[in-house]
This record gives sequence, structure tokens and C-alpha cells, in this order.
Amino acid sequence: MTSTDTQQLSRSLGERLLDRGWMLSCAESCTGGLLAAAITDIPGSSQWFDRGLVTYSNAAKRELLGVHAETLERFGAVSEETAMEMAAGVLAAASGSDFAVSTTGIAGPDGGTPGKPVGMVCFGFATRTAQGVVTRAETRVFAGDRQAVRAAAVNFALSTALQFTPAD
Repeated sequence: MTSTDTQQLSRSLGERLLDRGWMLSCAESCTGGLLAAAITDIPGSSQWFDRGLVTYSNAAKRELLGVHAETLERFGAVSEETAMEMAAGVLAAASGSDFAVSTTGIAGPDGGTPGKPVGMVCFGFATRTAQGVVTRAETRVFAGDRQAVRAAAVNFALSTALQFTPAD
């Protein structure tokens, strides 16, 4: 069950996507399907949500999303570079989608390093345009336990996706 804020963000994003005639796909790592669940909690989301992939392992990121091994080796799974390749990869896999969101991070309680602390989440956003696919990334560090980090990541992904899909 998602929070009221999450439901409102999902609903607003869905309305915006419907207005634009766009379909959304997502690729998730640290959020483990919570983003897709928040989206599909909204009645009628099948009109604007195409698919969600949970690619928790590096192998899944490579095999299902086309994330380059070199990207994972050079920057790591938790990086803006990987997040952008994840978003572009799910967009490529979802030929009917116009927009994609990805999440990859360290939800904790373990796994943090000095450069990549627990709570760090990288987000990728990809938009299909006439000129090709445009990607961008954002990184945030969220406070709290594993559940709080993942919930905050879902809300940030939804609110930022809403910003990147301006009204006509």
C-alpha cells in the first residue's frame, strides 16, 4: 500500500502522460518494483504504463537493459551513468513507451562506502524524441532505514518524472 503523497504523485504523473499521449516504462534496482507498484496502484494506469523491470543484479542490468559492462566496471552499479543506461535500455525494450525512469542505489543497512553512502540513489530519465533518446540523471541521498530510503526514492522518481513531462 502506498502513501497518500505517493498516490497523488502517481495520479498526477498518469494524468500528465495521458494528456501527452505518452506511455511510461521503468527499470528498478534498489526500489525492487516499488515504483511500478506505486504506478499500478492507480486505477487506469494501463492507459499510460507499459512495463517495469526489476534488474537487481549487474547481469540483469547487462542482459535485459543493455547496460555496458564497461559502465558498471568504471562507474559502478550505483552511478548516474548506469542509471541513464538503465532508463535508455528499458525505453529501447519498450517500443511503445515514450518516457522511462530508472532507480539504482544503496538502500542499506549495509553496502555503503565513503563515496557512495547508504541512502544514495541514482535516477535515470529517458525521453524518446524525434532526434533520438535524450537521457538525464539525478542523484540524491535519503535518510532513514531501508524502507524509508526506498519510499523516498519512489516519491523522488515520481515527482522528478512529473517535472520532466511538462504539460502541453
